[in-house]
Order: sequence, then C-alpha cells, then structure tokens
Amino acid sequence: MMLSKQNVTMLNTSTAVPGGGGRGGGCPPVGIQLEGLILPPVLTIDVVLGLLGNVLALWIFCFKLKSWNPNTLFLFNLVIADFLALVSLPLRIDALLRGHWVFGDGMCRINLFLMFSNRSASIALMTVVAIYRYFKVCHPHHRFNRMTKRQAVFVSLFVWLLVISPRVPMLAYNHIKGSGERTQCFFFTSYKEASRAIIILVSMHRILTVLEFVVPMAMLLFCSVRIFSFLRGRQMGNPGKMRKAMRVCVAIVAVFMVCFLPTTITTIGLWVNRSFFPADCASFYTFTQLTIVSLGLNFLNSALDPIVYVFSSSMFRKALCSSLPRALRCGQHAAEDENTASSSGTQSTTQQELKSMGADRGSEAM
Repeated sequence: MMLSKQNVTMLNTSTAVPGGGGRGGGCPPVGIQLEGLILPPVLTIDVVLGLLGNVLALWIFCFKLKSWNPNTLFLFNLVIADFLALVSLPLRIDALLRGHWVFGDGMCRINLFLMFSNRSASIALMTVVAIYRYFKVCHPHHRFNRMTKRQAVFVSLFVWLLVISPRVPMLAYNHIKGSGERTQCFFFTSYKEASRAIIILVSMHRILTVLEFVVPMAMLLFCSVRIFSFLRGRQMGNPGKMRKAMRVCVAIVAVFMVCFLPTTITTIGLWVNRSFFPADCASFYTFTQLTIVSLGLNFLNSALDPIVYVFSSSMFRKALCSSLPRALRCGQHAAEDENTASSSGTQSTTQQELKSMGADRGSEAM
C-alpha cells in the first residue's frame, strides 16, 4: 500500500533511537506539513489587517495628536513593534508557499530575530500600558503619574533593550535546515541536527517564551482586579466610569489570551517532551507543528493592537473619531464636534468683530 508524504514523515518520526535526545541521534528533521496549509492564509490576513490598522494608527499618532503624554509614547512604541513583525511576515509567507526558503542565511537570521522580538516587545509594552493605567486609577497621587515625556522615552528604550538583548544570540547562528530545494528557515530544530549551542539557544528561547507570558499575565490580572476593586468601592453611583476604566485591561488580557497563550502551551509541551520523553518523536513532531502554527496567532496581535489603542487612550479615540467621515463618527463625538465647531465659530466671529473695532479705533486715533 502506498503511503502519503505526511504518513511517511510521521512513520519516520516514530522510529527514533532510544535516548535520542543526545547530539548523535534522535528525531529526523521536521519538514513543512501542517503549517504549510494553515499559516499562509492566516499570516496573509495578519499582514493585511495589521497594515490597515497600524498605518491608520501611525497616521493619527504623527498627524492628528496635537500633544503626547507617556501613555501615547508607549502606544507609539507598540506600533513600531507591530511594524517590525509585519515586515518579517511576507518572507515567511513566501517560504511557506514555495515549500522552501530562498532568501539565504542572513535574511533567515534577521527574519527570526524580528519575529520573536516583536512578540516580546508587544507583551512588554502592553504590560507597561496596563501598569500605567493602574497607577492612574488606583494611585493618582503617586510620583509615577508625574512621569514626563522624556522619562517615558527612557522607559521605552529600557523595554526595547530588555526584550531585544536575549534575542540577539539568534543572529549569531545559522538556522538554515536542509539543502537545495529543501532548505528551511526554522528556529525549532530536531535533536538529530542540533549542535550543543543551538540546543542551549532553543532552551533559552523556550524559557523566555513561558516567562514573558506568565509574568506579564500575572501582572495584568493583578492590575485588573485592583482597578475593579478600587472603582467598585469609589464609583458605586457611576458604573459607566468603572466600565471605561476597565476596558483597557480587559482588551489587553483578551489579546494576551488569544494571541500568546497557544504558543506558551505548545512550548511547554515541547519542553516536557524534550526533557522527559526524548525518544517520543511522534509527540515532538506534533508539538513542533502546533508551535509553528500557533505563531500565526502571535502575529494576530499586530491586527488587534489598534483596538488596545482605542480603549487605552482617550486622545487617540477622539482623534480617530474626528478623522472619520461625519456619517461614521461616534454619536457623542459628532455632537461634541458640532458644539465645538459652533462655539469656535461664535468665538472666531466675536474675535473678528473685536479686531475690526480695534482697527477702526486705531484709524480714528490716527
């Protein structure tokens, strides 16, 4: 009976040498199977939606916001992180559609570096936004709320340095697998083809993947619970304010759960398989495929982050509503715009009358 290519691969991954976790043996290389079918359309949707949302957000940040505050600066850095991911995705989509990587070793290293740095930067910056909101609501007189824009810039630079530094070693090693028309650019490698340095690097990556989700998630839940408890005690007569203040935390927690939880779970699965069941190549193959597929959800955050901007910045929300056509504007903002326009028109008319009166008096004095 003839076996399909996927069945042959699964058969091969099940015939590992016992104790194959060492450098000399182990599971055969993992080729493109499940991710080759699922990731191209998912990543294409991520790129299209991400570009539309983030180009609009960048336009509002650069041309519509008249003044910036620390929260705005943190959100702007989140836009930059999203663009880094969007730049890296077209090459990945091309490789998946072709079935092999054609852009060489250097672009492979940069591509992987940008992909994983974006995940770390997005998580860190969204956590900073949530913490900033927590201090604003629960500790309004704390000196953290008196942060200047200059200090916010230094905080942003520190966050970038913190998330990029652990990923820099990825640029030092060749991640190309196979040869000819079978070359692949994968950071996840089988035991058989991995050197000791790569094994250590992958282990560090798995630790970071878990920690950079678990620790920020715990902080986000703490901030959300504290904000909810604080506002429930102080704003019993105005539940609308409590809902508005909670939106940013709910939005960030939702993005975390949808985009980053699946990768964390599959990474833990790979970790357990590598540590306790090194000869179980079928499980290694399954978790590796699922981990690569879950990366598609990682990059969905680039499309969902504009929702975070809307919920977490009233300045951004007002600028967005004022930029939309009048028929599509929020009812409240449209009414405010009309009132503002009428009042500003009245003020400008009065100012013009005063100026003309002043000019007449001046001419009379002359």
